[in-house]
Amino acid sequence: MTASTDPDSSTQATGYACIQRYVKTLDSSPGVYRMLDADSRVLYVGKARNLKARVSNYTRPGHSGRIEKMIAATASMMFLTTRTETEALLLEQNLIKQLKPKYNVLLRDDKSFPNILVAKDHAFPQIKKHRGAKKEKGAYFGPFASAGAVNRTLNQLQKAFLLRNCSDSMFDSRTRPCLLYQIKRCSGPCVGLISDADYRESVKDAERFLSGRSTKVQEDLADQMMAASEAMEFERAAGLRDRIRALTQVQTSQGINPRGVAEADVIGLYMDGGQACVQVFFIRANQNWGNKDFYPRVGADVSPAEVMEAFLGQFYDNKEPPRQLILSDAIENADLMQQALTEKAGRKVEINVPQRGEKQELVAGALRNARESLARRMSESATQAKLLRGVAEAFDLDAPPNRIEVYDNSHIQGTNAVGGMIVAGPEGFMKNAYRKFNIRGDDLTPGDDFGMMKEVLTRRFTRLQKEDPDRDKGLWPDLLLIDGGAGQVSAVHEIMQAHGVEDIPMIGVAKGVDRDHGKEEFHRIGQRPFALKRNDPVLYFIQRLRDEAHRFAIGTHRAKRAKAVGATPLDEIPGVGAARKRALLAHFGSAKAVSRANLADLKAVEGISAGLAQKVYDFFHDKG
Repeated sequence: MTASTDPDSSTQATGYACIQRYVKTLDSSPGVYRMLDADSRVLYVGKARNLKARVSNYTRPGHSGRIEKMIAATASMMFLTTRTETEALLLEQNLIKQLKPKYNVLLRDDKSFPNILVAKDHAFPQIKKHRGAKKEKGAYFGPFASAGAVNRTLNQLQKAFLLRNCSDSMFDSRTRPCLLYQIKRCSGPCVGLISDADYRESVKDAERFLSGRSTKVQEDLADQMMAASEAMEFERAAGLRDRIRALTQVQTSQGINPRGVAEADVIGLYMDGGQACVQVFFIRANQNWGNKDFYPRVGADVSPAEVMEAFLGQFYDNKEPPRQLILSDAIENADLMQQALTEKAGRKVEINVPQRGEKQELVAGALRNARESLARRMSESATQAKLLRGVAEAFDLDAPPNRIEVYDNSHIQGTNAVGGMIVAGPEGFMKNAYRKFNIRGDDLTPGDDFGMMKEVLTRRFTRLQKEDPDRDKGLWPDLLLIDGGAGQVSAVHEIMQAHGVEDIPMIGVAKGVDRDHGKEEFHRIGQRPFALKRNDPVLYFIQRLRDEAHRFAIGTHRAKRAKAVGATPLDEIPGVGAARKRALLAHFGSAKAVSRANLADLKAVEGISAGLAQKVYDFFHDKG
């Protein structure tokens, strides 16, 4: 891969003349090109089978209005040649995600999706939700479209197969069955209420069901139910009946369960008024594991083929593609995309645009959902735009804010303190921009809300000035909302002055009389506090923003507190991971007992080497 830039930086031509100058230096290699404006901001990233031929197209008139604007703004270009066009395709999509160019179709919501994991690092495997890298030993099933889809499925699988979902440490510490056993959601392996062999058989049944062999599982359960009934074991028969119902409930809630499509992503694209919605249905093991909608950034004159190709390239950049992609719209480089995804997956990936049959019905369903989702979003956007205009009017802003940042803190008497920042704009809550701040200040008095807010805002503005000093990346807020009254506003104002930031409006939202919803008071520097009418839509909007910030901060605090509750001194010892920590706790019963153990006893623990035993012993006995 080779790179090249401006052949003559002394020449300041722009537009067609600028591009023409570069064409003379190019050959027919495949590669990726970048178009930049006079401030070196990337306008567009594109790929080419033949760089010279592709870039030459921009020197001829007859383009759409969007492309004409892009050409006119082009002041320089950059090029990366690649060995193959497939490599160029992958590089193009990677650069688009990194650089977010103004004129590219851009997928804005690109988080990972959850899976169901049947963990295999324990004698009695645990079934649980998993998100992120697949590092744990076990069988993974997914992806599911959302955490809600996973939780619903797990809930029914617990009823059907009675597999545990507790942590290993909780499992090892049980002396009697927990509530899940009492309500028939677990078979009680922690206290020996089911044999190893029977539990393993339940695990196999769960894996068969998640792999699409649900009919066989239900037939086996039905046979067992009949046998129990004939033997007059009516309680056991009723339990098996409930398990069969639970499996049926999973299938019913999935809605679409195609017979002829074992593994595919069904992708429907609907465009209207310069906006687009892409709906993805995840079909795995002949079952529908949920759907998710995406709203890529597009222009009014972008073709469906361009949007679909950009979506595929960016969506599967960090996800494993299924065996089939069933699309509503054909893409221009289907063979190239298919080859790139096949290489990525290490197995064949097919791209289909069906015209009839079951696959076409699946696409029609995805398209219907995309159309309805986009209509709802456009309606919500119109309402949101009206609310933002109302915010500008209520708080005397120069223009409706595009980015509102709302801050809140959460702690219990100063412990496990965290700060939360949520962001809202013309399209509602921008959850990928939310941030949490673990409060670090050692010199803070426990419960010092002013000090916590100062630390959060100091870190926020320090980072902003480092990451976006020119304020051209859209990271700076147009309005700050602070949970608090005059004191909080004054503290934040000091921080902003210290960073030379005095042009961002800031509002403190205080609970007001009786700390009652609807009686909020709004505080601004140098002005008297005021209130909005109880039925003002802007007031409800501000309340929603504040409640969301509070929810986010509380959730972050609870997660931090839960992690702290499960922590032990063993976590601080180098070389003691989860498995060895579990072995030590199982052998000695508690971290305190480990700390008192002698070296010989530590060496006797299964999986603990002599060297590691010495490390553990030294950790607890060499404190001085």
